[in-house]
Amino acid sequence: MNKLYLLLGSNQQQPQKQLLLAQKFIAKTIGKTVRKSALYQTAAWGNTNQPDFLNQVIIVQTKLTAAQTMQSILTIEKKMGRIRNKKNDPRIIDIDILFFNKEIINTTNLMVPHPQLQNRNFVLVPLNQLSPNFKHPLLNKTIHQLLRNSPDKLTVNKI
Repeated sequence: MNKLYLLLGSNQQQPQKQLLLAQKFIAKTIGKTVRKSALYQTAAWGNTNQPDFLNQVIIVQTKLTAAQTMQSILTIEKKMGRIRNKKNDPRIIDIDILFFNKEIINTTNLMVPHPQLQNRNFVLVPLNQLSPNFKHPLLNKTIHQLLRNSPDKLTVNKI
């Protein structure tokens, strides 16, 4: 069984409901959620002229490979109505693979660990809630250390 860390995010069409719906799709197609963080609200990152985001990290057990997981994620996002226009646009759902076991994957279609997670508090805060001592396989620092040294100044509020 593979251990998968996913970040869920939404700032459109009742974000809390979108995160719950995404979790249902994940349970049906990827695997069982074994732990989940609280919900966190954060101002939009990058393109700030849009509603705040709700984010949550979930830990999923899956029999799928990382590539199969990514394909399932893209299918889920499409089913939920995500349209990819511009980077950092508002979205109904965004599902990112943060970690897949402790694997390092660098292909055209997939980079794991997520290449920007150490720079984003909206990822680090919920991740720290679940696994503060998990060591980033590339940076060789714990999630707690990454959060403490994060360059991100955005406030992340637990709701």
